[in-house]
Amino acid sequence: MRHRKFGRKLKRTASHRRATLGALSTALLQHKRITTTLAKAKETRVLVEKLITKAKRASAQPDKPAVGIHARRETARLIKDRSVVAELFSTVLEKIADRPGGYTRIVKLGQRSGDNAEMAVIELVDFNTGQAKEKTTAPAKKKATPKKKKSGKEKPSEGTPAAKPEAKEPKKESKGKEPKAKES
Repeated sequence: MRHRKFGRKLKRTASHRRATLGALSTALLQHKRITTTLAKAKETRVLVEKLITKAKRASAQPDKPAVGIHARRETARLIKDRSVVAELFSTVLEKIADRPGGYTRIVKLGQRSGDNAEMAVIELVDFNTGQAKEKTTAPAKKKATPKKKKSGKEKPSEGTPAAKPEAKEPKKESKGKEPKAKES
């Protein structure tokens, strides 16, 4: 029985599980939103929220620089990318300064078609990347204008592959007699 046992094993050894969760945490802090299985998302959430809380507590004590250095080193034990650690202690901390907790959100997506695994999106709450992209990429409504018909004589635009001059192969000249086509 697993009474009072914390965490999921994810069918991995301890070192493999630590590496997997470290990679997922790095990807989440770097991209602010990732898609993974529900079990991995729930384990990643626990880890990332602890890292953010540790960084937040370290930044709350500017008079003790050793605390900040120690927190960065503890974070870097799990997150191997230095730029992601720096981003956590600068950009991410600025956004979550007022939030008392709950820095991540998990949204269930349904089953994966290959193995029927439950999929989910885990994202940092204050970085609404999905909603911002949908709003900015919506095309503005324009008045309907008649489209011009293209004739075969028009030059293609410079960006198309047909506009680029192609090197033509010189025709091979045969010396002597050319082979005759067989008639059947």
